[in-house]
Amino acid sequence: MILDELAQTAAKRVAEDKKNISLDEMKQKAYALPKGDFRFEKVLSHRSGRVICEVKKASPSKGIISQDFPYLDIAAEYEKIGADCISCLTEPSRFLGSDKIFTDIRHRVNIPMLRKDFTVDEYQIYQSKVMGADAVLLICSILNSEQLKEYIGICDTLGISALVEAHNQDEIKTAVKAGARIIGVNNRNLKDFSIDLENAVSLRRMIPRNLIFIAESGIASPEDAAKMLNYGANAVLVGEAFMKSDDKSGFLKRIRDLTYDDD
Repeated sequence: MILDELAQTAAKRVAEDKKNISLDEMKQKAYALPKGDFRFEKVLSHRSGRVICEVKKASPSKGIISQDFPYLDIAAEYEKIGADCISCLTEPSRFLGSDKIFTDIRHRVNIPMLRKDFTVDEYQIYQSKVMGADAVLLICSILNSEQLKEYIGICDTLGISALVEAHNQDEIKTAVKAGARIIGVNNRNLKDFSIDLENAVSLRRMIPRNLIFIAESGIASPEDAAKMLNYGANAVLVGEAFMKSDDKSGFLKRIRDLTYDDD
């Protein structure tokens, strides 16, 4: 399965990164920085029609999304038109991302940023803090319950948020038990890459209302995004369709126009 391949590739990257900066050194760098204030989750908790806009050059299912990929211009436009947060892929093998892309964007925009990668080692959490991330992705499918709990705890000590991604009922239960405050439901089947927006809708009832719920993947239109928000998602993560839109401001406005105001 592609997810297993991505996890294995991530482990190899971590091993290489540790040759340049050890785990102890990375920890020291992370803890030398001011503790974060969990602004990623704060933003998602206090606005209606919350939208996380993704920056990525490619994906395993779609191939190249942006050939020239002017990522700084893309991120700056997201901030200008009112995106709540930015999700930036740093996985290089299938998504063609990089840590440099993330840090370049971090220096360009002020809104909260999620480092979206395949976290398999605590090293990546400390590394994300040093890179300026406000949140990291933890995927239930590649982490056991003990790791999830440990990694959420590390995030808490650093003041950054953990977005815990689940795909089914069992993973939702695992995420809640591990202490997740933000749970993302992926609408993409990682075995065959099919999309089912009803996945997020059906799993919403399992997520306690005091937690932040994000609907991810397969959102192809403002109507799709609004459906997720109106069914109880606190936020939606929009990717390929939003990046390819010629009217991103209109796309975002349409989402908010169609979303019930819960403030």
